[in-house]
Amino acid sequence: MLTLEDKIKKFEELNKAAEEGGGQARIDKHHAAGKKTARERINDLLDPETFVEVDKMVTHRSTDFGMEKNKILGDGVVCGYGKIDGRLVYVFAQDFTVFGGSLSRANADKIVKITKLAMKMGAPIIGLNDSGGARIQEGVQSLAGYADIFYQNVRGSGVIPQISAIMGPCAGGAVYSPALTDFIMMVKDTSYMFVTGPDVIKTVTHEEVSKEELGGALTHNSKSGVAHFTADNDEQAMMMLRELIGFLPSNNMEDPPVKPCTDNIHREDEKLQTIVPADPNKPYDIKEIIETIVDDHNFFEVMPLYAQNITIGFARLAGKPVGIVANNPANMAGVLDINSSTKAARFVRFCDAFNIPLITFVDVPGFLPGTAQEYGGIIKHGAKLLYAFAEATVPKITLITRKAYGGAYDVMASKHIGADINYSYPTGEIAVMGAEGAVNIMHKSLTESERADAIEDYRDKFAHPYKAAELGYIDEVIQPKESRYKLIQALEMCANKSEQNPPKKHGNIPL
Repeated sequence: MLTLEDKIKKFEELNKAAEEGGGQARIDKHHAAGKKTARERINDLLDPETFVEVDKMVTHRSTDFGMEKNKILGDGVVCGYGKIDGRLVYVFAQDFTVFGGSLSRANADKIVKITKLAMKMGAPIIGLNDSGGARIQEGVQSLAGYADIFYQNVRGSGVIPQISAIMGPCAGGAVYSPALTDFIMMVKDTSYMFVTGPDVIKTVTHEEVSKEELGGALTHNSKSGVAHFTADNDEQAMMMLRELIGFLPSNNMEDPPVKPCTDNIHREDEKLQTIVPADPNKPYDIKEIIETIVDDHNFFEVMPLYAQNITIGFARLAGKPVGIVANNPANMAGVLDINSSTKAARFVRFCDAFNIPLITFVDVPGFLPGTAQEYGGIIKHGAKLLYAFAEATVPKITLITRKAYGGAYDVMASKHIGADINYSYPTGEIAVMGAEGAVNIMHKSLTESERADAIEDYRDKFAHPYKAAELGYIDEVIQPKESRYKLIQALEMCANKSEQNPPKKHGNIPL
């Protein structure tokens, strides 16, 4: 019979074995590749000494291919809970030192269990993905494990924030769990995602492409729009995730966390008076306006490298988190196209799901014309953004800085699709289209002099916000320097907003 001392010793041995993962040699190899281990990443992510591990002693159940003799405690994924800035979060981290982080049935069960626990307790879940894919020795059991995880991702969507960090390989079916979550973080040079790898592509299509070109961090952040953030290394990725969590509520029944505000809410900046150029065709960076207005000039941008004609991200006003959607005239004149519409639509829906008020900055000349856009379905994709704004019941505050033309005016959180407060700068131009285009349609046989006069006349009548203000479509025309306090006032006014969509199972957003 084992003594108490023997039992304690046994426990310590098992505990140590579990924490060693695949062994020191594999840990050293992992470090040599510039990557941290699963537990090191969790320690960077969570507040010190708050991590509580769950299912530390779990092993795989496979008896095929000699696997019954090759069991490692934890089986390649570390699961548990802890705190970020004192708030509860759940986390799982795949351990590449154990069977290459491959997914087994037992491994999947651990992830499903921690996800269900996160939903039950109403707290965010963060997945740190670093896996070679399905564990081949387990066949369909591994595939079933993936599907069970996907199902939980869908069940939790809009209920708790779900965040994925791709810290190494993520290929094949493994990519669909991150794709179902709210945000994806990738790490330069060490992480990649793809459904089919370079070797398969070369065999099937004869294309030669590297892992980095096919599915690296910059590819998915700038070209595909699959990922939302890029970090230079593992440590920076964890710090960015901590900052992101700071803007989000724990679940869909809570409000986002308010922080003490030391930035004067009445602050006015004369710089705002001149950021928007007098020339309507001259570009400027909308981020300059956003950063000048928000608390401590801190704007946490989402998807900064993708569809840069629209800018999205989180900030605070008077300490309260807000989601910001803004046309950016510094890129493609701020026009709406397929990619920018999809990028903004998903962000709007996320903010609405988690009670984050929306601030929309508008400077949009319209939708991008051309056969590529029409054949690509700009009608369908533009409708996504329209649907998202119209469906959203959170406070919606809109500020027109310059152009608001045509259908794009309607789509960008106009009064007509449910915005609560609509402001405009004196530089606002609200019309069906620009003066030149309007005159070309209305007057086809004018001399150059007559045409110039007609353009000037159109601008005098329509290229301003006052007609819309007369009709109540603009609640107030404001001085740019007043923007910060005006937006804070509007947010305070909307604090107790209560609005619900008609009862239904769910809408049918154009996909």
